[in-house]
Amino acid sequence: MQIEFLGTGAGSPSKQRNVTSTALKLLEERNAIWMFDVGEATQHQVLKTTIRPRKIEKIFITHLHGDHIFGLPGLLSSRSHQGGNGPLTIYGPKGIEDFVKISLKVSETKLGYPLKFVELTDGGVIFNDKTFTVSCEKLDHKIECFGYRIVEHDHPGELQVDKLKALNIPSGPIYGQLKAGKTVNLEDGTSIDGKDYIGKPQQGRVVTILGDTRKSNASVKLAENADVLVHESTFAKGEGRMARNYYHSTSVQAAQVAQKAGAKKLLLTHISARYTGKAAYELAYQVKDIFANTRVVNDLDVIDVPFKG
Repeated sequence: MQIEFLGTGAGSPSKQRNVTSTALKLLEERNAIWMFDVGEATQHQVLKTTIRPRKIEKIFITHLHGDHIFGLPGLLSSRSHQGGNGPLTIYGPKGIEDFVKISLKVSETKLGYPLKFVELTDGGVIFNDKTFTVSCEKLDHKIECFGYRIVEHDHPGELQVDKLKALNIPSGPIYGQLKAGKTVNLEDGTSIDGKDYIGKPQQGRVVTILGDTRKSNASVKLAENADVLVHESTFAKGEGRMARNYYHSTSVQAAQVAQKAGAKKLLLTHISARYTGKAAYELAYQVKDIFANTRVVNDLDVIDVPFKG
């Protein structure tokens, strides 16, 4: 599991940062990529990476401001031209379906794959299968905006092969049955319960990706015990009043959310063009006393999300 940042800027593109788009790469987990927001020129950023549009399975939109959605029609069209024929689901606030369909209609764009929309009206679980659960909550922004919590289900424990070999149990189909937790009767009449030879499950990971927001209880709820929290940091320390007026957060407020939620790592994004070079990195340095494991991310940064030790 990796997070790749295709755009980390706020409002409009700059020479240093494109507007918001984040890819959650789940290639090992489900051979798929999930996108979170698709700002203008996202598909240009994709060309600088190893991401293949046909692998994009789901797109989660936080809100309908242009710097988060203007790249969506182009990406959808390019996916169709680049061999993407599998279904794609778009989640987002009410209005996202109209935006996409009207854009495709007036440009006479026809997609070569099924497109499904899930428009969100409230918080709760919006997706669940055998590998992941995704939930959302409303945030505090000028227009309706959501944050997302992605929870990986626990991985089954590994079969303890050494113990089986110590009992002179030959490898083969029996191992598969035991790994499935079944009870196997050996030729000598011995009964072996597979559950006794499977290690502890490997705990799944949690990633929280928020949209634009003031500091809120919903942010804390979504980020509870997250391995990685991706939080906007449009404003710096000491700019709390301005952040509130513009419905955004400061780096200090993001750090306070991470601390209160018990998150493991905080990644600051949605960086204003006012902060370049050293000034951008100061957004992280100024909150180290609140939440030490804080980092300002740049376009095309790739962050690994490791299993818990």
